[in-house]
Amino acid sequence: MVSENRQRKYTLGLALSGGGAKGFAHLGVFKKLEEEGLIPDVIAGTSAGALMGALFADGYKPEEIKELFTGREFSEFAQLQLPKSGLFDSMRFRLFLKRHLRANTFEELKIPLIVVATDLDNGESHLFKSGSIVDAVTASCSIPIIFNPVVIDGIHYVDGGLFRNFPVSVIRNECEFVIGVNVSPLIPQKYKKTIFHIAERSYHYMFRANTLEDRELCDVLIEAEEFGQYKTFDLENVNQISEIGYDRASLVFANIMNSAGNKPIKEFITKGMPENTSLEKPA
Repeated sequence: MVSENRQRKYTLGLALSGGGAKGFAHLGVFKKLEEEGLIPDVIAGTSAGALMGALFADGYKPEEIKELFTGREFSEFAQLQLPKSGLFDSMRFRLFLKRHLRANTFEELKIPLIVVATDLDNGESHLFKSGSIVDAVTASCSIPIIFNPVVIDGIHYVDGGLFRNFPVSVIRNECEFVIGVNVSPLIPQKYKKTIFHIAERSYHYMFRANTLEDRELCDVLIEAEEFGQYKTFDLENVNQISEIGYDRASLVFANIMNSAGNKPIKEFITKGMPENTSLEKPA
């Protein structure tokens, strides 16, 4: 809940979970935030959340980000290789980021960004706040076995979701109010018994397990079972996934405003949440 002590560094923080292509739901949330006149003061993202968060922090509009991915195929971002440290090389993904990011470093972004990756050598979570955005985001998105680790300053980094797929705790103490978007609910579905799909499924279980505490740290939590209907590397349903994010954010915001006299949600964040206001946190 919002602290009565208004001395924290940021007013509004936005935490974005990993989840592969399900991360396109973040774009729908961005759209809703813009409609409400809400621009986060800081963004924390893991994996797909780091990718979407980096583009948003770089000044891209939600529709512009959708255009970057619509009509593309997975092969445009990753190249199959003889397995050594990963099934796919991420060089094409790096080139995509270099081509489209306007900022080269974190310091150049319009909104402060924190990217979560995993230090594979030392077995711990690592936060990138400065330096190369391309290196940090590529590392955060590099699912082990599927992609090569990313070497930064001699350290091997992989997907941040191994330890912290939903990085609410990263910004909780610095923000008066945190909106969290978790796009990785795990719902039962059939999957192929291949090394690729078994690895994907295994990481889903791991990611879900380490999000439980962070879900409780949100002031507003946006998530929906519908996110789980899509595959990790599904680039065929960018618009549909984004719309689910928008619809869910709209519903959550509407429920909050209805419980507090239909005042704009921006007022809650800038002036504090009225007592007895119900904040939606789906089970």
